[in-house]
Formats: sequence, structure tokens, C-alpha cells
Amino acid sequence: MTKQAAQALENVRICDFTGQLAGAGATKILAAFGAEVIRIEDPVHRGKWDILRGVPPWVGDARGLEAGGAFNNHNAGKLGVTLNLREPRAKELLRELVAVSDAVTENFAAGVMERLGFGYESLREIRNDIVYVSNNGFGATGPYSPFKSWGPIAQAVSGLTHTSGLPDLPPAGWGYSFMDHTGGYYMATAILMGLLHRQRTGEGQWVDLACIEAAGTLNGVATLDATVNQRPMRRPGMPNSNRSHSPQMAPHGIWRTRGEDEWVAIAVRNDDDWKAMSEVIGEPWSTEKRWEGIEARLRDESELEQRLAEWTITHDRREIAQLLVDAGVPAAPVLKPQERIEFDQRTAELWVTVDHTEIGKSRVEGLPVSLSETPWTLKRGAACLGEHNGYVFGELLGLSGQEIMSLAEEGVI
Repeated sequence: MTKQAAQALENVRICDFTGQLAGAGATKILAAFGAEVIRIEDPVHRGKWDILRGVPPWVGDARGLEAGGAFNNHNAGKLGVTLNLREPRAKELLRELVAVSDAVTENFAAGVMERLGFGYESLREIRNDIVYVSNNGFGATGPYSPFKSWGPIAQAVSGLTHTSGLPDLPPAGWGYSFMDHTGGYYMATAILMGLLHRQRTGEGQWVDLACIEAAGTLNGVATLDATVNQRPMRRPGMPNSNRSHSPQMAPHGIWRTRGEDEWVAIAVRNDDDWKAMSEVIGEPWSTEKRWEGIEARLRDESELEQRLAEWTITHDRREIAQLLVDAGVPAAPVLKPQERIEFDQRTAELWVTVDHTEIGKSRVEGLPVSLSETPWTLKRGAACLGEHNGYVFGELLGLSGQEIMSLAEEGVI
């Protein structure tokens, strides 16, 4: 394997069973900072422990098991091996791999690793200072542990979905697994904290994460309002979630502009912002004294929003944003994903090109952090199924090329 320049985690090895994003996103962060993340997949089910492998959106014109865009994005920078853990020899190889790893990570449903014979106590028998991090919707302990989950389910049970929506409509939630993202960030932190504790004390440990608890940490404002003011998020006259009531701002939200599905975001922080914005609008209604104070703007917010909508719909979103920014009012065009990735120079370094063995060059998400001495780097695309069997079982575990070939023929790897 080609060794990279010195990185923050270059001496860390992860035996990784994670998939989707809540787990795979976490270990991608570690891989980007130099950890050797060895991803375990099942050869019998063609890697489908992770259901994102080989499913759309596709990378370019490629199709098939290695071309799934989401899978390739979440697993860039990692190595990949296959082990058929129904076979005793495969379990022996996994024990050898655990013995030379610093951490074992997984986001199966609770109990899966135990049924495979690799629960925490079994892992400790292999390496007593192992850091084991499990992460799923409901955690490995507690009354909900038998339940299985997906991102939106964890969001709903956590109470987070309840806080999002428009007046007189059902809770909106999100169109993607918000909790996979947050759960992945917490998992990456947990792995690092477990490794730091081991470095200081020599002790390993089991870190148990539940995405419903990760979601719960995002409910702070709603929880405070409900407990202190006895004011639930969903109530008669429920505030539009685009509006800001803490702190109080008006107008504050998203408005349609000229063109197909074009929008602009505007946040008027105070009366001075409104005065500046009213001058930009330059229409008789915008300069009426009634709008000069925040109390009136909040009281008649729906009317104000309607008048503003009638103005924005006749203008270009970028033009509006630039005029307002020049006047000192926070505003921005609402960018579509392709615009953000392809044309916004402010975040050009966030999207990097990696080399994938089968599909060639493709772009993946980088990390939104910059370390001056140990920067992250992603150059290698996600591993093809079993791509690094030779390196891991050969160079790391000492098997000969003939042994590896025989294990593949026997269905062990």
C-alpha cells in the first residue's frame, strides 16, 4: 500500500463493520485524517450489509455493485475485505484482525455482533484494550434496544420531527436521514474519545450510541420553551418554522424569486436592517412608518411576508441578495446542490476528486475543517468488494498468496 504523508491518525487501525451513513460517515472522518479503516463485508450477500452498495444515484455512466454514488461517497479512503463469518476459518481471520486493530466499529441492530460471536466481551478476550463503538437507532441497552430503526424513525421518536413544519400541517420531518448525519458525527467523536482514554490509561471500553439520544441533543430550544413557558411547538397558531422568534426577527425566511424554483433567504435582524431593506425595495408600502418597529412587523408578519413576496417574485435571487448585502442586510440566494458543488468557489475545496478502481475519477464530500499541520486528505475511492483482501490477509495477517486464493475458492473470503 502507498503510504500517505504524516497525518493525525496514521497509527490508528479500525476494524469496521459500519454501513449507510450513521456508521460509514463516522469512519470516513477517521480515514480522512489518516486512520487505516478496514471495512468488513459479506461475500455471500455481495456486500449488502450496507444496503447503499450498488444502488442509485449512480456515478456517471457506471452501473452495478461498485457504482453507487452514496456508498462511494461515504466510504472513500477506506480499505475493503470480505469475510464469510458463517465459516469457522473466517472467524479465525477476524480474530487475528481484531488483535492488530485499535477499535471495532459497527452500526448493526443491537445483538447482531453477539450473534456473530464478536460482542464486546468476546472482543476483549481477543484484545483486552480494544475500543468497541456500537451505534444504532435505539442503542444497545434500555427498553428500546430490541427495536430496529432508520433515520426518519429515530428522528420521530426523538421528538425532533415534531419541531419541524408549517402551520396547520402535519410534522414535516426531513426528506433525508438527518439522524444519520448527527449520529455519524457523534460516533466519530466517540471513537476518538475512546482511543484517547486508552492512550492515557491503557484501558479499552465499549461506547454505546443511540441516534434517538443524538437527536435529543438538538431539541434544546423547544424543550426549554415547553418546560419553562409551557408552550409546545405544535399549538394553535404554531409559528412557521422559517420565522425567528428567538431572537425576534421580521421578516425572516425564504421567498420565491423570478425564475423556476428560484428562492432567496433574508434575515432582518433589527429596525436598522429593516430601514436599509425598505430603501432597497423602494416601494411606497415598504417606507410606511407602521413597519419601522419590530412589534408591528411581528404583529402583522403574514401581511409583511405577502408584500415582500410580491416584490421578490419580480427580481432575480442573486440580484436581491447582492443589493441587500451591500446595504448591510443578511441575505443569500438559495443554491441548488449542483450550484453549490460545481459553481460556488467559496467551497471548492470541500469537494474532492478520488480515484476508484472500477469507475475511475469521481467527486466526494470532503470535511469542513482545516488543520494547519495535519490536514485531512481523501485520494482513494471506496473499496471494491474484497479489493484489499491481498493486503490485509497477506501483509497484515501473514497469509501466502496461495492461501488467500484457496480461501476465496472455498468461500471463506
